[in-house]
Amino acid sequence: MKRIVALLAVAAVATAVAVPALARPAAPAANGNIVQTAVAAGQFKTLVSLVKKAGLVGALSGKGPLTVFAPTDAAFAKVPKSTLNALAMDPAKLKAVLLYHVVSGKVTAAQVVKLSSAKTLEGSTVKIAVKNGSVYVNGAKVVKPDVMASNGVIHVINKVLLPPQ
Repeated sequence: MKRIVALLAVAAVATAVAVPALARPAAPAANGNIVQTAVAAGQFKTLVSLVKKAGLVGALSGKGPLTVFAPTDAAFAKVPKSTLNALAMDPAKLKAVLLYHVVSGKVTAAQVVKLSSAKTLEGSTVKIAVKNGSVYVNGAKVVKPDVMASNGVIHVINKVLLPPQ
């Protein structure tokens, strides 16, 4: 256990040195799964509602581990209502959009900064870039990294990601 704590401390220091924007303290490990953690955060009401509508609660509540790039309610507010309504009426498209925000495995901020891309559960790849100390996923800024859940990790982003057509 001491070795794990020491490794985590080294990783946190390395991340703080390499990417200052990610140096914010991570949330303590949560007891809840990804869905429960998102609900408890209070800023993912739209995301959780769409996850329920798409029938993905079980998948995101399961064993995992998973990494979710989670848009906030403010990010969803930037999407035209007509687009959101169209997604809500097309379960297959909605599911594809939501799975485009999910990566298999627990990919922490310290690991994300070393990647240039990641394959999503939707099947396409997202581009990852570090610019001026901030991490971007397909142009969406990670505004809060490493929100830990029992079955993975959430990285909060400021835009909704849309898979390639």
